[in-house]
Amino acid sequence: MTADILRERFLNFFKARKHRIVESDSLVPKDDPTVLFTPAGMNQFKKEFLGVISDFRRAATAQRCLRTDDLDKVGKTSGHHTFFEMLGNFSFGDYFKKEAITWAWEFLTDELKIDKERLWVSVYKDDDQALKIWRDLVKVPSKKIIKLGDKENFWPSEAKAKGPNGPCGPCSEIFFDWGADAGCQKPHCDPSCNCGRFVEVWNLVFTQYNRKEGGRLEPLPDKNIDTGMGLERLAAVIQGVRNNFETDLFQPMIKEIEAMAVRSPNEPANVYPVADHLRAIAFAVYDGILPSNEERGYVIRKLIRKSMLHLQSLGIKKPFLYKLVPVLAQIMRKPYPELERQQEDIAGIILAEEKNTLSTWNSSDILLGEKFKGFDKDSNPEIAGKIVFQLYDTYGLPLESTLAWLNQRGINFSKASFDRELEKQKMRSKAQSAMKGDVFSLKNLHLGIKETKFSGYKADECRAKILKILKHGKEVKKASSGEEVTIILDQSVFYPESGGQVGDSGEFIKGKNIFAVADTKKAEKVILHTGRAKQGSFKKNDIVSVKIDYQRRMNIARHHTATHLLQAALRKVLGPHVRQQGSLVMPERLRFDFTHFKDISDEELARIEELVNSYILDNFPLEKKQMNLAQAKKTGALAFFAEKYADKVRVVSIGDFSRELCAGTHLETTAQIGLFKITQEGSVASGVRRIEAVTGIFAYRKIKEEEEKLLRELQKKEKEIKEMDKQLGTQKAGLMQDALSSLLSNKDTEAVVAGITLIAAARDNLEMQALRRAVDSVREKNNTIMALGSNNQGRALLVVGVSSDLTAKGFDAARLILEPAKALGGSGGGRKDFAQAGGNKPENLPEAFRRLKEGIQNLP
Repeated sequence: MTADILRERFLNFFKARKHRIVESDSLVPKDDPTVLFTPAGMNQFKKEFLGVISDFRRAATAQRCLRTDDLDKVGKTSGHHTFFEMLGNFSFGDYFKKEAITWAWEFLTDELKIDKERLWVSVYKDDDQALKIWRDLVKVPSKKIIKLGDKENFWPSEAKAKGPNGPCGPCSEIFFDWGADAGCQKPHCDPSCNCGRFVEVWNLVFTQYNRKEGGRLEPLPDKNIDTGMGLERLAAVIQGVRNNFETDLFQPMIKEIEAMAVRSPNEPANVYPVADHLRAIAFAVYDGILPSNEERGYVIRKLIRKSMLHLQSLGIKKPFLYKLVPVLAQIMRKPYPELERQQEDIAGIILAEEKNTLSTWNSSDILLGEKFKGFDKDSNPEIAGKIVFQLYDTYGLPLESTLAWLNQRGINFSKASFDRELEKQKMRSKAQSAMKGDVFSLKNLHLGIKETKFSGYKADECRAKILKILKHGKEVKKASSGEEVTIILDQSVFYPESGGQVGDSGEFIKGKNIFAVADTKKAEKVILHTGRAKQGSFKKNDIVSVKIDYQRRMNIARHHTATHLLQAALRKVLGPHVRQQGSLVMPERLRFDFTHFKDISDEELARIEELVNSYILDNFPLEKKQMNLAQAKKTGALAFFAEKYADKVRVVSIGDFSRELCAGTHLETTAQIGLFKITQEGSVASGVRRIEAVTGIFAYRKIKEEEEKLLRELQKKEKEIKEMDKQLGTQKAGLMQDALSSLLSNKDTEAVVAGITLIAAARDNLEMQALRRAVDSVREKNNTIMALGSNNQGRALLVVGVSSDLTAKGFDAARLILEPAKALGGSGGGRKDFAQAGGNKPENLPEAFRRLKEGIQNLP
């Protein structure tokens, strides 16, 4: 019998007994700070266990769970896992021990046909009621019923002595006997022995007490049932294998690993943990938990690195974990069809993390050098041991490679120090999986109000009655001017913070009395308005006018609708693998996290922004419909990874390109957004990127801000350029003057022509202004003509100066320059004492000087 059939038969069995079949909760339970991950089936029913009224009193689930408290045992034993499915049936003040016990026995022996002779049970040592039901009603022989104490058969374990306070009660467990040839093989072996002969199949918890301070137990007025049965262990029993890893839940992955192993995988302790951890990793990503260095993400990153170390021991050096995701998706496709649809995204995120880890390992010499800088053979081995653990735990560096590096350099490390740090980390892992504080400590569960009617999708104001006023979590009669309180109304138009969208703000008005609402949140179906009595006072049963800050709501709606357009544009430009990983929608900006496994080019980003703005300009109407979840999924509506949706959902559609499950507030048409501007884009985690953007007036202001900034920068640059040009001009002038001085001091440039001193010289890259200044010096001379030329960037420049004594004799610079100018391919002119010419044949400067000489010689 496959695990899929077992799961289905369990749920159908209890459905026939009037249990509500509730979908598995996320691995990250909402509004529950007592656990890091969902560790058991009962977690999503805490409010029901506390007596909060719901529309069902019986429930059954197949809950996905994640625990890290037995991480070091995974793969070494037959039944320890990080990820597992817990089958459970629950009663909230309805049936109790008799039904829970008899139905459990009936399911195992009648429905699944397990041999009664192979089953044993345990009861709490003081629970005579459970003992009698097993012995007298179910007819289990007394020899197969054992009594256990507070550690084994009370929930929470040892709660009477150690706490926590809150609902608790005795347990009764059902065990399967693998037979006398299993385990220790002692003749008097029973389920209290940990030899492996007996496997715990089902734990029935009878929540009948409320623990008070000092360990005092008070009977609960409404007694509850909480049961848990590991699907993996049940599958092993039904399929006749003594190890959970030999069931159909693991074998396809194990065979895939073994097929790729370079070294013979004779040691299953290196194969089994990979198959186990991959399930935890994939379902964590499925629930929106991404590898990171914080809390849940750190646990997933650690599981990936541990798996990679196991794979390396099998000779698999390249990224491989991600290849197992499609195999897992096939195994789990019946209960989790969405996993199959998301397998590419999940595999991509795991691949990105594998690549990053391998990159870290491949550059480990640099990292080790940084961490052990200044260490030598005389350094403190205790400190070295702590650093070795940090490298092992935080960076995932294989211990063997770190030790080899240390040995090469003669650095000693303390194994005892390393082991102590490892033990501390194990304790932290146990604490993460264990329940913290008051197991049933959930805020706002005793409000005594079933639901606040929300009318904010169609209205921005209404009349409402104050039902409760809370101050510091306690109910008060009145809120006076200046007091900060939380007010609950019978109905409201205020949208509470949800799905990444911030809560509304606004006012309650009663005559001249004003209450300013600063924030809106939600506890279950009750809307909580938090703020301050701005003027006057408010009391219970007051009728108030409820008005949201409409402009702020519109700004929020602009940004929220824009996130839908953005996701559609991302999927069109980058590909259909893009899926939302998180978002923040505020009045002044939006933030959108999504799956993508490489950098986004400037061209792609520009195309995304352009596409969103084209959607805005096309003025598409938004369609919002309520429908059941199954119907919504059939329409192809996108859902957020980590979100758990109710049976009835709201679908927001835009044109034929965007359809999402969304309860947030939106615009009526896309044109109301006005303008969309991306402000930032980058990576936030392996395989996950983030875009930040603004819309409407905030986009306009951003563009104006950038425009003004650009203008200021251009003006600054222009000023800098002018200053640089000035400095450069001065510098060039100085250099040119030096060059001309050098030129003029060269006697080779002088010649006597017809009794007149002729100075003729040329130098590249001199400007006309410099040439003019140079020939001015001829005025201080007698009987001299000066001609200076230059090839300036492909253009010929020529100046001629005549000393004043020669001009008095009839010499004319303007006539002398005419023939030389023709040689240069241009023309010239000027005064008697100075003339200039230009042309496009700088190579003819020697010819120009020759013609100048002829001109001097031909003068009368």
